[in-house]
Amino acid sequence: MGSGVRALQREQTRHTLLSESRRLFSTHGYAAVNLSQVVEAAGVTKGALYHHFESKSALFQAVLEEVQEEVAAYVAATADAEKDSWSQLASGCQAFLDATTNPSVQRVMLVDGPAVLGWPSWRAMTAATSGRHLADALETLIAEGVIPAQPAAPLTHLLSGAMNEAALWLASSEDSADPEATRHALTRLLEALRAT
Repeated sequence: MGSGVRALQREQTRHTLLSESRRLFSTHGYAAVNLSQVVEAAGVTKGALYHHFESKSALFQAVLEEVQEEVAAYVAATADAEKDSWSQLASGCQAFLDATTNPSVQRVMLVDGPAVLGWPSWRAMTAATSGRHLADALETLIAEGVIPAQPAAPLTHLLSGAMNEAALWLASSEDSADPEATRHALTRLLEALRAT
């Protein structure tokens, strides 16, 4: 068996481990999943798992990175489909809210992510993906004069926090959360940023 075939098998094993652990973590939560469940679901040995990931938390971090990258790509694609900078910000923020209210994304990204990795590490990962897109959009709008001149970092953190909280609220509230009202509230919040 050539090295190319072995490399392909290793990559397939890694992909299967990520896929099955993502399913388990998003369904049951990080704390309720053990590595024996992961290797059984993936149909591999513990040795194969440890070849790719040194611990359960390392496996979870890889799953979280995958989820964050998917959300960031979805947000960026949605925003990039718009013609002007303001519409890009508005549609990107709405896309983030849509993506993060998916229960499997929310559980991994917003609930277990900060708890497992710790707030500083989770925040750094978020800032490198969706947070970077949000900061870029705000900086562009400030440069264009659409949003009054100000540092972009505070706005980035405030909007990111508001959208994360809204996603958690929408996904965890049984009957009081109204997704459409939340989307309208987000639109009004964004509109308040515009220069008059």
